[in-house]
Amino acid sequence: MASLQQTMLSLQSKLPPSSFHIGGSLPMRKTALPLRTRGGNAAGARMSATAAGSYAMALADVAKRNDTLELTSADVEKLEKVFSDPQVLNFFANPTVELEKKRLVIDEIVKSSALQSHTSNFLNILVDANRINIVRDIVKEFEMVYNKITDTQLAEVRSVVKLEPPQLAQIAKQVQKLTGAKNVRVKTVLDPSLVAGFTIRYGDSGSKLIDMSVKKQLEDIAAQLELGEIQLAA
Repeated sequence: MASLQQTMLSLQSKLPPSSFHIGGSLPMRKTALPLRTRGGNAAGARMSATAAGSYAMALADVAKRNDTLELTSADVEKLEKVFSDPQVLNFFANPTVELEKKRLVIDEIVKSSALQSHTSNFLNILVDANRINIVRDIVKEFEMVYNKITDTQLAEVRSVVKLEPPQLAQIAKQVQKLTGAKNVRVKTVLDPSLVAGFTIRYGDSGSKLIDMSVKKQLEDIAAQLELGEIQLAA
């Protein structure tokens, strides 16, 4: 990431376009892929979500045809980390930055993250179509597509400290037992607000929650104390 930031800071002069090849299996802007829409209303948000889903499906389709679904999923995880940096996202979303400079930074991301060629092509398509601003939405949509294809249940585990592999394995087994999924993918997030313990979120769009945190226990105790005060006042 440090090398990426240095590259971004060094882009001060006009650079020649970086050459890239868009494979025939990836759609161009003139195909049925969604076009950029403007507006900050609810309809615009829904259209952006639909666009992200379409791009995610296109990438997954290429990965399946190339028999590189697992590798492509790993690429997408890398992209999630790269574009979680607001500096990176803002750079690509800035309309005053020349396309050539954006392509150069894409080259740096591809090199530093060791991405596959079709993932590199896909990023260039997003830049060319001016849709790189929805890359994080595409990551989420791709994750759902991947999970459906592979019958994988995603479990997000939040904890104050990093959990050890044996603990995560036990959590994965429990989620598998609860859901009946063929595979379980555990994503870990450090969350100091939990005080201690952990939470597990799984199901469709994370609809189910197992809360084993001290924060939840303290909230329950506080609720009981408030209820006790009300009973005494009565």
